[in-house]
Amino acid sequence: MYDVRTRKRALALVAQGRSLNSVSKETGISRAAIRSWQIRVEPSQPGRANPCERCDDLPRSPAEPSTYAYVLGLYLGDGCISTLKRGVYFLRIACADAWPGLIAACEDAVQLLRPDNKVFRVQRQGCQYVTCYSKHWPCLFPQHGPGKKHKRRIALEPWQQGIVDAHPWEFIRGLIHSDGCRITNWTTRLIGGERKRYEYPRYFFTNKSDDIRMLFTDALDRVGVEWTTLTRNSSPINISIARKASVALMDVHVGPKH
Repeated sequence: MYDVRTRKRALALVAQGRSLNSVSKETGISRAAIRSWQIRVEPSQPGRANPCERCDDLPRSPAEPSTYAYVLGLYLGDGCISTLKRGVYFLRIACADAWPGLIAACEDAVQLLRPDNKVFRVQRQGCQYVTCYSKHWPCLFPQHGPGKKHKRRIALEPWQQGIVDAHPWEFIRGLIHSDGCRITNWTTRLIGGERKRYEYPRYFFTNKSDDIRMLFTDALDRVGVEWTTLTRNSSPINISIARKASVALMDVHVGPKH
């Protein structure tokens, strides 16, 4: 019998994309044992599998819509869904080590979406992957598919758009926490004939996907935040929010990473 710590370590190695064979060689645990733990990571309820809001006979929105909007933003920015054998998937959201508060918020949010599933962290160089196994991640995030997000079409399902419309700030916060930042810019001004340094806060969102940037700016329009597009090497991948009133709104509802 293997203790919980040993099982978690083996599953964490698999979550990094390692093959069962390589994990088995490193840990000394049989592939059959590791595979059985993968199948059991999502506990079942008496008489049926762990329920999913999208898989029931009458599909409905997730039970925590505001939390879902936040995790959707995180997923579109820095998340991915990978496939294991027998229909088990794992969600990974990359969070930089520099922002421990963000990592904790991401972990708590994912746990709320799948309360019966274990959420754990996998340490990599400079970041941690907040990870959770479930059979239902493709149901909750139908944007899952082969290839990088910026190389394929990303569009929300009507039920997802309804959640984003109802909870735009949570969606914006998730996108900023994944692919955005709040910085302090500076310039100089002539004041009384003397050139002085002037500093001002600014938000940036950077993503290569035209579709994801449009989802972000549509949400900004919905809450009255003014934005502009900045180009990098002739590519319009940066969204800037610099007007004082708009930055103030972002500070109230999003704020800097921590």
